[in-house]
Amino acid sequence: MANQSFAIDGPGSLLAVLASQSGLARGGSSSSSSSSDGSSSSGGVSATDVSAYFKLVFLGLIICVSLVGNLLVSLLVLRDRTLHKAPYFFLLDLCLADAVRSAACFPFVLVSVHNSSAWTYSALSCKVVAFMAVLFCFHAAFMLFCVAVTRYLAIAHHRFYAKRMTIWTCAAIICMVWTLAVAMAFPPVFDVGTYKFIRDEDQCIFEHRYLKTNDTLGFMLMLAVVVLATHGFYAKLLLFEYRHRKMKPVQLVPAISQNWTFHGPGATGQAAANWIAGFGRGPMPPTLLGIRQNLHNQHRRLLGMEEVRSERRLGRMFYTITLLFLVLWAPYIVACFWRVFVKSCAIPHRYLSITVWMSFAQAGVNPIFCLLLNEDLRKVLRAHLPTYWRTKQHLPQDEAYCIM
Repeated sequence: MANQSFAIDGPGSLLAVLASQSGLARGGSSSSSSSSDGSSSSGGVSATDVSAYFKLVFLGLIICVSLVGNLLVSLLVLRDRTLHKAPYFFLLDLCLADAVRSAACFPFVLVSVHNSSAWTYSALSCKVVAFMAVLFCFHAAFMLFCVAVTRYLAIAHHRFYAKRMTIWTCAAIICMVWTLAVAMAFPPVFDVGTYKFIRDEDQCIFEHRYLKTNDTLGFMLMLAVVVLATHGFYAKLLLFEYRHRKMKPVQLVPAISQNWTFHGPGATGQAAANWIAGFGRGPMPPTLLGIRQNLHNQHRRLLGMEEVRSERRLGRMFYTITLLFLVLWAPYIVACFWRVFVKSCAIPHRYLSITVWMSFAQAGVNPIFCLLLNEDLRKVLRAHLPTYWRTKQHLPQDEAYCIM
């Protein structure tokens, strides 16, 4: 080795010498493999490095957007008293869960991608991370289902909704959702080999295997049923709004009167006015029944037109969040069912990688669409902006340019 000499005539010969020396250091490789690897090394960066770079950048962007967006929406809901009601309590829970998922689970994915799709921590930590990932997935599914049910009640049964949907009811629903999510995510912790690091997905997650080897079918069927039931309630709500899109025409029935009290069908406000003025005798007209009781009842149970518009806007916002959850998780769910029902599973690596990163993106898109679709959140955000920015928005265009 000491007596070996090389004639270096140019840059190409220098690369050949370096390649041959690196091959000898690894124990000697065949000349064909060295020539094939030479093209990639001469390019400087391999396809694997480029893929890892894009994954790191994309996941880092998801983490930043998720943390900033979800914490911003949570802060707006907590600080403004006008948002302290049932729909926004559920939105607060969703945003905080997505923020915790981004802060607790995604950094481990970053480390595994940086280490060439390898898990460098203990098996127990892998189980904990996998448990949290599955927990947040089922929590989002169950919470969106409860939101769909409450949206239907808010439109179709508003009196019951306004009377029963208190802050304690919302707290009970949120506790129930977390309990169900833990019940779904905790049992696989005790199964040997169920929670493990999946190299193709760069994460610790539930290992979906063939139907006869473990209980993964029931695990996936529960998620699919909850997602389908959620969209079923929104379809029922849409059907209800379609049936009640027009009010029935008013039918005028002539009033019946014997002594100017206008009792019976067709009695109008004239009967009440006559009775209050002292004209006529007899029992209180139907138009005045219950007036004293309603004066003491400050909480209206009837749904006005402005409240209908507000509930519909909230319904559209939550349905958009639900639809995004379905769109971003459906490809991964399809891949999981593919593993369950096909014994010799051969899922394309590129498809599986795209579906996994789509499920990661779900944690960052919710606050963006909440701010885009909810006028109340935008008003609260503008109200809490610094005075400088609010003043600059209201200035004329030429004065704003002078400030700049």
